[in-house]
Amino acid sequence: MATAEQIKALIRSHISDDAERFYTLSLQVAAHEAHQGHGALALEIRDLVDRAKRERQKSSVNTLSPELESLVNTDLPGTPLASLILPAPLISRIDRIIYEFRQKDKLQQHGLHHRRKILLNGLPGTGKTLTAKVLASELRLPLYTVQTDRIMMKFMGETSAKLRQIFEVIRECEGVYLFDEFDALGGGRHQQNDVGEMRRVLTSLLQFIEQDPSDSLIVAATNSPALLDTALFRRFDDILIYENPIEPERERLIANTMGTFIGAEFDFKVAVLSCAGLSSAEIVHACRDAMKVAVLQDMKSVNVDTLETAFCDRMQSHGRS
Repeated sequence: MATAEQIKALIRSHISDDAERFYTLSLQVAAHEAHQGHGALALEIRDLVDRAKRERQKSSVNTLSPELESLVNTDLPGTPLASLILPAPLISRIDRIIYEFRQKDKLQQHGLHHRRKILLNGLPGTGKTLTAKVLASELRLPLYTVQTDRIMMKFMGETSAKLRQIFEVIRECEGVYLFDEFDALGGGRHQQNDVGEMRRVLTSLLQFIEQDPSDSLIVAATNSPALLDTALFRRFDDILIYENPIEPERERLIANTMGTFIGAEFDFKVAVLSCAGLSSAEIVHACRDAMKVAVLQDMKSVNVDTLETAFCDRMQSHGRS
């Protein structure tokens, strides 16, 4: 059991409402129990601490003003790294971000910093948002999605002040912060329709990103990198490029999505070729559409012709043939 001094220290930290001290002491108790051979109890204590931290981090968003709360979505995703179907080099770089974050204390001891400001660049539906969910899940952190386009629309004239509040939360509450549609905030100063307010927003954004001292992971996602100001790129520790899936990735997407709906006669070669040019998200949606047809027709598996039709529908809906 915990020592008398540990129990007294726990009580003092609780009374003084020092959550971080309480968590640290609790983990010390867990380590003590593990050393005593009480592995199950030690693991249970660690799980309780992790759960308490996540709940505290999640609730901290409530300190924002009501206007800002409506612009920040909070989630606790359970999306493992294995769910990402991307080229191996890209998976390796994502895995490196996770590994460095887990080893951040070791890096800091040598004056080094982990990758924590990441720019995701690619077409819609290629896996950028899913990557942010995976990072949050693998690091056991809440995911905060900042709706940057809505900030610009709703708070034109005071956007910089709202951004300052968001970066204060980033500093105070560790998490993965996804800035969706990042080009809405980081538009280049060379654009012809640029206005004074946008220049002020960009200047503030550059300062906030560069000066942010937190341990939080900042993830910016854009479909239009050409719109971003060139000064933004050097503020990021890593830039990941996303593209539509190639043949091996398309096959894995189809197999993972349809699972038991794939019969013995299913021709993967035909299916893979028929969805060339579609994004990962479009392929998944088309597979689910084909599965619905199979269910409604009381079929145990998906016919390749049905799947081809679903792919064709997706292409036509986006003006492709």
